[in-house]
Amino acid sequence: MEEAGRERDMAAEDLGVATKDTAVVNTKPAKRYPLALWIAILGLIMLVGVYIFSLSLKQNGMLFGLMQTNLIEKEREKPCHDPSIPDTEIPYLHYPMPNTYDRKECACTGVRFFAILSMQRSGSGWVETLLNSHPNISSNGEIFSVKDRRSNITAITKTLDKLYNLDWYSSAAKNECTAAVGLKWMLNQGLMKHHQEIVEYFNRRGVSAIFLLRRNLLRRYVSILANAHDSAMKQLNGTHKAHVHSKHEAEILAQYKPTIDKKTLITELKRSDKLASDALVNFKNTRHVVLYYEDVVRNRTMLMDVLDFLRVPKRKLSSRHVKIHTKRLCDHIDNWADVNNFLKGTRFESFLNGSRR
Repeated sequence: MEEAGRERDMAAEDLGVATKDTAVVNTKPAKRYPLALWIAILGLIMLVGVYIFSLSLKQNGMLFGLMQTNLIEKEREKPCHDPSIPDTEIPYLHYPMPNTYDRKECACTGVRFFAILSMQRSGSGWVETLLNSHPNISSNGEIFSVKDRRSNITAITKTLDKLYNLDWYSSAAKNECTAAVGLKWMLNQGLMKHHQEIVEYFNRRGVSAIFLLRRNLLRRYVSILANAHDSAMKQLNGTHKAHVHSKHEAEILAQYKPTIDKKTLITELKRSDKLASDALVNFKNTRHVVLYYEDVVRNRTMLMDVLDFLRVPKRKLSSRHVKIHTKRLCDHIDNWADVNNFLKGTRFESFLNGSRR
């Protein structure tokens, strides 16, 4: 009995020791890393990420540079290559081989590709006729006004390929020795919807963009409303004309004075302003030049800069287009007093005086 009692006492002592040891283990604080160490680790991870990203950018830049170098080398190997042409110009000079005819002695006449990027009622029709009066320029109108041609990016590039291969036939098509070929492309004709792919196409094919915009968006809006009215009423002997070639026709169309809805006016001006601004941002990485209609009207010599941009000889340009709305803005709006009071104090107030700023 005494031995059994001693064993029970020893077991109790062992259990007490184990419990005490366990208590000691459980009360030992967990090991923690200082906050500064965590910050240092996160900083290191960020630095590694930035380094990897910079390497990626560098590789992409090197790849683009190699593509440009290969393009230049390939052009140098062609029989039509002119050694006097600077390397920077080679990507924009082309020697198309049309499927529909033979360029014959003009096979080695270099061709520049361009696109006039604009908005309806911004003077693009007038400027295009001026450019088409040059014997070496062919601008083929609003090709993408036909919806099927802009239904998707495949249809768009197929159409552009045909145009820039000199296989597009229109009244603007010149002889085999065309030195610059292009089109007039409105921003709302698939251009902005597929802008990323189109920018890539422009840069890959060496297409130069000519932006033609309008500063005074209120005047543009008046022109849009007047053109829509004539489209419905056909005021010139039952025929709708977006552009006219006589002063008499211009005076007839200018007689109509639209009544502008004040509720939608600000929205329309903002929409037009944003569309133009977005286009300039989206196409900033292309070879381009920006013109404003009002500036060209005041100074026709600006078109000589466009001829320089297209690298074609300078010469006098002409157009049969006659301007329709030539009077003060207040003489072309039926509810002028309401519009004038409504726009005062807004960021569009300057349009009331006939200018943007």
